[in-house]
Amino acid sequence: MTDAVPMLVYRDPACGCCEAWADIAHAEGYRVTVEERRDMPAVKARYRVPGQLASCHTALVGRYVIEGHVPMRHIAKLLRDKPAAVQGIAVPGMPRGSPGMEMPNGSTDAFDVMAFGKDGSVAQFSA
Repeated sequence: MTDAVPMLVYRDPACGCCEAWADIAHAEGYRVTVEERRDMPAVKARYRVPGQLASCHTALVGRYVIEGHVPMRHIAKLLRDKPAAVQGIAVPGMPRGSPGMEMPNGSTDAFDVMAFGKDGSVAQFSA
């Protein structure tokens, strides 16, 4: 489905859930490279991730930034539709039950996938 689209995932080496999310992306067919960085705030600043949307890892795929535990179906839609005004999509924080944050007891938190633009705009992104 993704034809081995390259994806670079920046993660703090102390965070294990980021690897779980990268494994999900790899299983979906992305060609994932994980780069460990201790300066994640600098990575987020470099790619202009709005502070209110920050999470634990930041990925690059195509021309887009993926912040946090975004479901793969949302990434596929982003790459398929190529919205010009969108710089990236994010799942803020680390909600239980999101990809890579599954809980043994099945508990989940509600979460939204948000799109952000270079102009600072933020809006919900649906797949």
